Amino acid sequence: MNQLDFIRALPKAELHVHIEGTFEPELMFAIAQRNEVEIPYKSVEEVKQAYNFHNLQSFLDIYYAGANVLIHEQDFYDLAWAYFEKCAEDKVVHTEMFFDPQTHTDRGIAFSTVINGLQRACDDAKEKFGISSHLIMCFLRHLSEEAAFETLEQALPYKDQIIGVGLDSSEVGHPPSKFERVFAKAREAGFLVVAHAGEEGPAEYVWEALDLLKVNRIDHGVRSEEDETLMARLIAEKMPLTVCPLSNLKLCVVDDMAKHNIRRLLQKGVHVTVNSDDPSYFGGYMNDNFIAITEALDLTKDELKQLAINSFEASFISDDEKQKWSEQIQAMA
Repeated sequence: MNQLDFIRALPKAELHVHIEGTFEPELMFAIAQRNEVEIPYKSVEEVKQAYNFHNLQSFLDIYYAGANVLIHEQDFYDLAWAYFEKCAEDKVVHTEMFFDPQTHTDRGIAFSTVINGLQRACDDAKEKFGISSHLIMCFLRHLSEEAAFETLEQALPYKDQIIGVGLDSSEVGHPPSKFERVFAKAREAGFLVVAHAGEEGPAEYVWEALDLLKVNRIDHGVRSEEDETLMARLIAEKMPLTVCPLSNLKLCVVDDMAKHNIRRLLQKGVHVTVNSDDPSYFGGYMNDNFIAITEALDLTKDELKQLAINSFEASFISDDEKQKWSEQIQAMA
């Protein structure tokens, strides 16, 4: 089996994907028309052109504008269902999806509308495709601590549908320490916790996520390599990093995929995983990311296996499920 076929056959768990970031231009345009929401684009082609951004902030501006067309429960269902269809194509058998309630509740959309649409798609994906999933609610770090506390309160009645909380949006200037008290309350409520750190922000943000937020895994974390002491800790604690290669390239975290450090991190013993982040904006879903790094970094089948095994080990599924997938991957030739 060649590398491409091997990647396609490899079972995978995706641990870093923003459901709002899977919004393909065709679906965005269709839902905008369905809901009679005016967007500043006259065609799908114009929407696609708008997806050509140059940094994290310009991406976020487009990202939030697109989210404005999501109004009804069915809209959120359709968004998630389109992503699950991609998962089925890419042999993603488990996914832990981020969603940003503040992006919607700040527009007057009820929390229940968002969560019910997403959960219904999760249930249908399990039934139709056999794909398991969890939902992780993220706080928008460019908003206030007070707003995060309000969102946490809104989430509590839906705790059985939300496995964890995260931290995303503009990283620079919004360190994890800003949300230390919110994360403490979330942990007390029984949520698992993750946080974006060390993407555009410095390695110091990774330290804060570990020590102050007490995260179960780090989202991105590629700049951890700048701090040898931090690297030693990540390896010793087997702390997962949910790395997003095509995202890193698109946002100029690296200027050439051949310079990406994911293989180097893997070889050093860091618990790295491969993920798509905001695939409709960054040019690729899971298999696209695996293919990109395999071609640029000359990954071996054993390294591809390890990345896939890491994804299950770093996930929030049961130990029995982790072992099942690990054994299945190890047996692949």
